[in-house]
Amino acid sequence: MYRARLERDFKSWIDKGLLQENTARAMLAEYDGRESTFRAGRVLLILAALLLSASILLLVAANWDALPRLARVAGIVALIWGFHFAAAWLVRNGRAAFAAAALVLGAAAFGGGIALVGQMYHLSGDAADAALLWFAGACVSALGFRSAAMATVAGGLAWFYFGTVLTEDGFSMVSDWRSWSVPALAVIVVLLVRFTEAGRTRHLAYLLFLSWLAWLYIDSPSLAFAGGLAAFGLVGFLAVTLPGSPLRPLALDAGSAPAFYSFSLALLGFTALQYEAVGLTTEVVTGACTLLVALLGIGLAGAQNGAVRYLGYVAFAGELLYLAFETLGSMLGTSGFFLISGLVVACIAWLVIRIEGHMARTRQTGASQ
Repeated sequence: MYRARLERDFKSWIDKGLLQENTARAMLAEYDGRESTFRAGRVLLILAALLLSASILLLVAANWDALPRLARVAGIVALIWGFHFAAAWLVRNGRAAFAAAALVLGAAAFGGGIALVGQMYHLSGDAADAALLWFAGACVSALGFRSAAMATVAGGLAWFYFGTVLTEDGFSMVSDWRSWSVPALAVIVVLLVRFTEAGRTRHLAYLLFLSWLAWLYIDSPSLAFAGGLAAFGLVGFLAVTLPGSPLRPLALDAGSAPAFYSFSLALLGFTALQYEAVGLTTEVVTGACTLLVALLGIGLAGAQNGAVRYLGYVAFAGELLYLAFETLGSMLGTSGFFLISGLVVACIAWLVIRIEGHMARTRQTGASQ
């Protein structure tokens, strides 16, 4: 998507005489040569590795009753080491994509080995413990090979661990260390991302942390916790977006993630405050604060950050519809509610057009200076 937009922009600038054609070709060639650039062949290779990984796990699930225990263990250990030795050889020969696929297969074999040993020896423990051990193995592979693919696998296994903790504990918070280890796994994934330069994988860690906070609130809702989420998110968002803030240059270098996720945390907190509100007046006041936060996000970061802009639009529209339903829908009935909703959506459209026009004028002014 980004490359197609970049190519269209280059063509437009060439037609207007703002860019030389050979320069545009050189810039596109440089972008295509980056390691992080999308390539269909690499994606298909990783998908093939995932399918083969599924076959390994299903083969282990069959329990191999016809083979002796020693042969089963030896076979799975041979697969684990074989895939990792193959990955090392492929890296040495400059076949990075094939090496990544081999590492994914090695991680699947390691997970299958955990399941196989648990099956054979009826070891005590549960799926969450197995998922955590599997995650640790993926981290070792990511560090040993400095593999972005294995950092992504580790991020996926962190989510798998979180899911097993939720399902085994009946979606309720428990007092043991497992519930509180989820943010630690998110931090580990972020460190792996920095070490392996797997930039897109960081979103798995950020979303995991936000989901963990949401789960924490749902399990133990309180006004203080909701207010803390809202305040922490809002302060973080202002710190990375306000002009003059010492953190703003660092946040801009990091891309769209700091502003988007701090803004998401702020909206999560205000949504929780809305849930805690008692009485119509309190709901309206909390809703008005949520609307202001949405407009603040659009105003401070909307021009540079499309993710924040669209999230702000969705939050603003959703909150307006919610307030219309709570304050007017119950009094005017269904037909009146739809009338009010139509007017609200029309007002939103007008406001969005004004905001986008203002941002376009701001960009033009900045470009001319």
